[in-house]
Order: sequence, then C-alpha cells, then structure tokens
Amino acid sequence: MTKQRTLTVFKPDVIQRQIVGEILQRFERKGFKVVAMKMLVPSAELVGKHYSGDEAYLTDVGSKTIAFAKERGDNIPEGTPLELGQKIRQYNIDYLTCGPVIAMVLEGPNVIEAVRKIIGRSNPILADVGTIRSDYTTDSYFLADVQGRTTRTMFHASDSVEAANREIPLWFEVDEIVEYETAIEKILYDVGWSSN
Repeated sequence: MTKQRTLTVFKPDVIQRQIVGEILQRFERKGFKVVAMKMLVPSAELVGKHYSGDEAYLTDVGSKTIAFAKERGDNIPEGTPLELGQKIRQYNIDYLTCGPVIAMVLEGPNVIEAVRKIIGRSNPILADVGTIRSDYTTDSYFLADVQGRTTRTMFHASDSVEAANREIPLWFEVDEIVEYETAIEKILYDVGWSSN
C-alpha cells in the first residue's frame, strides 16, 4: 500500500461544540487511521509558522480575497493584496489560538485528497451537501468579511504532499507518530488477504 499522511487540525469551534467524536468517526469509517493525535492550545508562534508569512503567499491570499469579493458582487476590501493577506493571516492566528484544538495525523492511500473532500470547500456555505462543513456550519466568506474575522472553517487539512511534509513536523515530533497496522488495512489493501 502506498501510504500518505496529512495533518488535520480540529479548530476551537469544533472542540467547543463537542462534535469531535462524530467527525473523527467519518475519517475512520473511510479507512484512514490516526497515527498521531494531541490536544493543545497552540501558541501564536506555532500558528505563525503554520500560516506562512511569505510575501508571495500572502499576496496570493489577498488577491484571491479580492477575486472572491468581486465574484460575489461585494465591496472590494481596502488595501493591497499583500495587506489583505497579512490581515487574513492574523485573523487565522487569532482563530486558531483562541482555545484548544486537536491536531491529528491521518494515514492512508490518497488521504490528502479524500480528507479535503470529506471536509468540504473552505467557504462552508458553498460546501457540497454531506461534507462536514456543509453539515455543521452556515458560516461564509461574506459573513466573515462583514464581521471582520476569518471564516470559521472548523478544520485545517494539508492541501498537498508538500504542505503535509512541512506542517506535520511543526505540530508533532517524530516519536509522537506511531507505526501500526489495522485490520482494515489487511482487508482493503493486502493483495493476499482474499486469495486461496
């Protein structure tokens, strides 16, 4: 089996609503296994490393924010794309440090793409029916903009192998990640399991 890992962070609103178990169950039912998990109140320093302060990245975030506002027919936010990206980064740092989170490493084939599909689009109001964000929140980019905060997306999940490889070591030491085999791995992925 080709193993892939992703970082998933259950944000403070998930913890406050006490829905961790039912959401975790969706990942486990899919066949993904938890290889690391911990609860913490992350420091601003940790979250600042997680949400890159790179100018090119922040400019891209700001440009997307302007494009989304135009697409919705909303007022265009004031400031340059870089300034908007910096503001959004600070909103995200404030959001992720306002209370406890659960950081988790999930493992399985195609786990990065699959987890992002299970979670749903980052604009929850546009998330597909049946995704976690569609099922559990009515927040939206528009509402967040009106209230001057980040969108309460409930989760972070790595969006690529490169991102996972950068993010996982920020949140977990090597010895906190556990190697083990589950029964479902034998059933789903072991070629010899069903042969006579």
